Amino acid sequence: MGNLTNQTHFKPTSQKSRINSLDVIRGIALLGILLMNINGMGLPYAYSDPSVAGGSEGLNLKVWIVNEMLFEGTMRGLFTLLFGAGVILLTKRLETNGAGITTADIYYRRILWLLVFGLINVWVLLWHGDILFPYAIFALMLFPFRNASIKNLIIIGCLLISIGIWWDVSDYYSDLETQKAGLEAQAIKEQGTELSEAQEKDLKKWENFNTKKTPEEVDEYIEEMHQGYWSVATEKVKMNQFMQTWFPYRLWLWDILSYMLLGMAFFKLRIFHGERSNIYYLIMLITGYLIGLTTNYLETTAILDSSFDKLTMHKAGMTYQIGRLFTTIGHIGLFMLFIKSGILGFLKKALAAVGRMALTNYLMHSIITSILFYGFGFALFGELQRYELYYIVGSIWVFQLIFSPIWLKYFQYGPVEWLWRSLTYQKKQPFKINKND
Repeated sequence: MGNLTNQTHFKPTSQKSRINSLDVIRGIALLGILLMNINGMGLPYAYSDPSVAGGSEGLNLKVWIVNEMLFEGTMRGLFTLLFGAGVILLTKRLETNGAGITTADIYYRRILWLLVFGLINVWVLLWHGDILFPYAIFALMLFPFRNASIKNLIIIGCLLISIGIWWDVSDYYSDLETQKAGLEAQAIKEQGTELSEAQEKDLKKWENFNTKKTPEEVDEYIEEMHQGYWSVATEKVKMNQFMQTWFPYRLWLWDILSYMLLGMAFFKLRIFHGERSNIYYLIMLITGYLIGLTTNYLETTAILDSSFDKLTMHKAGMTYQIGRLFTTIGHIGLFMLFIKSGILGFLKKALAAVGRMALTNYLMHSIITSILFYGFGFALFGELQRYELYYIVGSIWVFQLIFSPIWLKYFQYGPVEWLWRSLTYQKKQPFKINKND
């Protein structure tokens, strides 16, 4: 990339020029992401299926239901919308300041360094569910869309979501074919008739699909996570590769890139600025929750009635993106009304601080949970019930809500944000707050 000229004109966003409502919602989304991530961090094979580990009755089941209804995919969705909004905010400011051709230079350098942070989060901090890596991958595609019309951003975003839904529907009907062929082969085998090679494959494919992890496999994985750092890192290699190869292009493309584009549109619509009327946000809340929670309820009920049958879970997945999108819209309406209400100012100030340090706080989640759950720390992986994981979540929330405002009282940025900006602008950025300014 070319050298920057007139470097003094192109500085990171100052505190005075920030949009406070964006920081508050980003803080809410950042903390909310941990509600779902904690299940993958602390339990084996049980992120979406509590019957595998962590408990699926009583309080454990209630926790799973609340997550499925309100938080599954929605906090990530909200965070992704804000990422897209941030692209408009960054590039518009650079272009307004006369950055010209260097706008792309700064933008792509920023994104490539984000990709590096994602790799560190996965391979060093050991969180296989990292979102920084896919964010960076798809953010590389966003720059040409910064000047697109609101209409085109919404159309393309919805089109991507629709493709994802179509693929989910296609996969479910493929699963039905697998079930049909497998059960037919099983019936033939039970009659004592020798199966053909094709029927053997059909039966094996169905058995592999329909089989959950055994208690022995669960215990074996827990034991692996109770080993030292290098043993855990080695054990995670296969999962990490899966999450950074197949997963982004099968799921994240329709899940993340679509919301980034919608986030750019929402920013241009001034939704995140708090400039829309209370009625506007109330309509978002009511419409979003009416459609989203209804969809989520039907999915959750079907899964519960089937006792977490895998095929039923895939069937529920056909409408996952619909429920997720509208529930996220409902959340935006609710959070914007909260921000505009003027109540709990101290909490909004703390949430804004968490949002301003979102990258630091996100990576902090990985560091804290790695120490708590893996063998080189307290080896709590697989030892807690699902509901008990939320004692940890609550503790992290309290810590970050207290720590972030205190940190920003003395420093302009979070430590990772400061590093990110310094690397992006190829110049050491001011760090401490000068009390004389």
